[in-house]
Amino acid sequence: MASTQGGLPPYGPVGVTRALEASSSARAAPTIFENEFSLKDRVALVTGANRGIGLEMALALTEAGARTVYCVDLPKERGEEFQRVEAYVGKMEGKGRLEYISADVTDQETMWKIGEKIGSAEGRMDVCIAAAGILKGDMSCLDYPAERFKEVLAVNVNGVLYTAQAAGRQMAKFDNGGSIILIGSISGSGANQGHPWVSYNTSKSAVLQMARSMACELGPKRIRVNTISPGYINTTMTGQFLEKRPELLEKWCSNNPMGRIGRPDELRGATVWLASDASTFCTGSDIVVSGGHHAW
Repeated sequence: MASTQGGLPPYGPVGVTRALEASSSARAAPTIFENEFSLKDRVALVTGANRGIGLEMALALTEAGARTVYCVDLPKERGEEFQRVEAYVGKMEGKGRLEYISADVTDQETMWKIGEKIGSAEGRMDVCIAAAGILKGDMSCLDYPAERFKEVLAVNVNGVLYTAQAAGRQMAKFDNGGSIILIGSISGSGANQGHPWVSYNTSKSAVLQMARSMACELGPKRIRVNTISPGYINTTMTGQFLEKRPELLEKWCSNNPMGRIGRPDELRGATVWLASDASTFCTGSDIVVSGGHHAW
């Protein structure tokens, strides 16, 4: 094993190192999905998971081997989409489960208690995805009302912080490291052409900086903090705009080289990568999944 002196890490039993050690063996077997990308026996907390992107990510974690994924959202009862996904997970030969919790992410005390209950029940906390978010309608920045601005920031910024705290406190308690993934947006690093979304854009920019700041603080504890910034994705939230203004679809599609908007399932790969040991040297980063929106 290599010395850690001078910041040099020890080589892990994966990749080329493992191949060299096992080169004299009679057989060889690929391990990248069983080792680096596997979430076997891990526990996760995902907010905004009753439907849409949050639910898609919760399912992906379960399929990657997570033991339990706790899904937090505001509705008192599980939605039809969640129930169908939950039934699907139940057919996966007992390889994990989804647990639904109704809670308001803007309530710090409640979120912390949820984290504590999960830690007590499971004896660990490995992954956190803060996906809960809201987007209010178009409104001029010069006329934007104070209460609406506060509402958006309460969910999209405060709620993200409280979620990350709830999970991060448990990760630190059990001292096993962990991965915190905050859901940002391309709106956090550039305004949306033709859309006066000052509150949403401000909130997502704050999320990107929050992740960088937390990553610097929590790195010594082996807790990684990153963001995923989706482009225009076909979710219920974006669908509300398309129903009222169907002409937006063509405009949004023309905003990226691929000529279309994305699907929630196209975020699965980035999610599992960041949640797993395949990304152990990635923290403080923003993973943009936008169909090349920023490449023009």
